[in-house]
Amino acid sequence: MSTLATIEHNTKTFADKRQNLNALVQRLQDDLECVKRHHLPAIKAAAEDVAESQAVLHSTIKDSKDAFKSPKTMIISGVRVGYKKEKGKIVFDDEATVIKLIRKNHPELADTLIKESESVLKTPLAQLSAAELKKLGVEVTADTDQVLIKPVDNDIDKLVTALLEEGEQILKDAV
Repeated sequence: MSTLATIEHNTKTFADKRQNLNALVQRLQDDLECVKRHHLPAIKAAAEDVAESQAVLHSTIKDSKDAFKSPKTMIISGVRVGYKKEKGKIVFDDEATVIKLIRKNHPELADTLIKESESVLKTPLAQLSAAELKKLGVEVTADTDQVLIKPVDNDIDKLVTALLEEGEQILKDAV
């Protein structure tokens, strides 16, 4: 069994190495921000050009509906243009009223058109004692103590965690 001094030493080593990794990731993010700032004006200008061109194309297609009777779409310069049938949406303001009217006007379809369900609410159920849960046939699993190593996350820590998980997946795939 390790002593508290050994745990403190190993925790400090872990924290120091994690801080070093955080610093490297922060430098990466700083460099990426620099690159973004450099390219962003051109990207914004290009995005505005694309939006303007799309608006012109939209207007042109809208004014030329007869050109898309059959076929309704065509591919020009790698872009599909034309018309498509949108899926209709079913909308109602008061679900209770719709249910009442289905039961009144189409009682034979009520089982098909109305969903009735019951489910156990786990959060309040968890407030019951182990004896009460046992009477209900409920079993609590995975409630043992597990080793915890979890730094208090900030944005950089979240990125580091994602990178570490990605690294673990790469190692698993390589094996």
